[in-house]
Amino acid sequence: MKINVIGGEMDRQEIDEYIKYAGQKYVGRQISELDIVIDGEYVDLRVRFKDTDFQRAYRSADYLVNSMEKLNDAKQKEFSEKQRHKV
Repeated sequence: MKINVIGGEMDRQEIDEYIKYAGQKYVGRQISELDIVIDGEYVDLRVRFKDTDFQRAYRSADYLVNSMEKLNDAKQKEFSEKQRHKV
């Protein structure tokens, strides 16, 4: 992960705390870059994520998933009974 501190200086311990915070906030997503922007007494975090590869997207109740295993049994059955259209 690339870390950029913008607008000032910050000690390593504080940077590590912001990295930990971002990791906890975005569990399950891989962060590629983190900008820590210092603006006086305030700090903004700008997070960029690594691209996720997927073969197929399924739309289920307004959620996009890349794997049918993430859906419950009823949704999996519903998808198996749907008519498929070629793209």
